[in-house]
Amino acid sequence: MAKLSAKYEVIYVVDPAVGEEGIAALVEKFNGIVGGYGTVTSVDEWGKRRLAYPINDLVEGYYVYMTCEVKPEMPAELDRVFKITDGILRSIIVAVEE
Repeated sequence: MAKLSAKYEVIYVVDPAVGEEGIAALVEKFNGIVGGYGTVTSVDEWGKRRLAYPINDLVEGYYVYMTCEVKPEMPAELDRVFKITDGILRSIIVAVEE
């Protein structure tokens, strides 16, 4: 029998040039997308941090960490949205073992 939901950790890095309002709008947008597939367990905004290596000539990024329990099709949709959203430097979605 297929699992109805799975736990995931999501981390994404936003270009700090987007500004505080833009970052807040992106966080709300992604929370809404994930919420459509299940529940967002927690959102932790780590804030502006130095990148391990430059990305598009940027040395800092705004990090957001999210945990959720959602349907298995959510990661593909969220990854697609990350790729087409301006201001997202990097993202990763990882399934959490139970």
